[in-house]
Amino acid sequence: ILLGGECQRAAAGRSVSFVQKRFAQSLEYPTKFAKIKKSCYLKSVKTTIQYRINNQITASELRVVDAEGNNLGVMKREEALKLAQEKELDLIEISPTAKPPVARIISHDKFRYQEEKKEKKQRLAQKTKELKHVRISPRAAQNDLQTKAKLVDKFLNEGHKVEINIFLRGREKTNREWALQKLAEFIQMIKMPHQITTELKQSGRGYATQIIKK
Repeated sequence: ILLGGECQRAAAGRSVSFVQKRFAQSLEYPTKFAKIKKSCYLKSVKTTIQYRINNQITASELRVVDAEGNNLGVMKREEALKLAQEKELDLIEISPTAKPPVARIISHDKFRYQEEKKEKKQRLAQKTKELKHVRISPRAAQNDLQTKAKLVDKFLNEGHKVEINIFLRGREKTNREWALQKLAEFIQMIKMPHQITTELKQSGRGYATQIIKK
């Protein structure tokens, strides 16, 4: 349950399980628990529940692990809930399709933080698979080419595939051998160990090839 503003003040100092319990009671007895604002209900309803937690768990038996992932064995649902309450933590069903389902005794806030961190890491891993483009000119100054080579090193080190394009102007387009020689000289400037994954091909106003880190 995500709380903000008046909701946070109404639930200040309380555990997640306490707030969930009060939320359920407030729906049944709105006058008695009017202190928890209606805006809290809306935020709670809109929140997507990805994992069953505490009394939401329906399985009669669970394989229980603690916050560090240690196996506590198979327990009855009521026994696992009681153990979580004694530790002032939550019981979260993390693998509902297992037989029996696996539940973890952990603070819901800590669990959500770990999941968000895991998702962020996965997004970063996906991002590293992007194709980066570096364009050079055969008549560029040596220091400009060195700067571009360092950029390629950076992309390769981050796990990206890099497409290197040599851009030709005017009569340069007719001197293919000279252009390819300049491209080969640039690739030799790249310090990060790499390998060519795509054969040299004509691309736009020049030629291009792709490399990845070895």
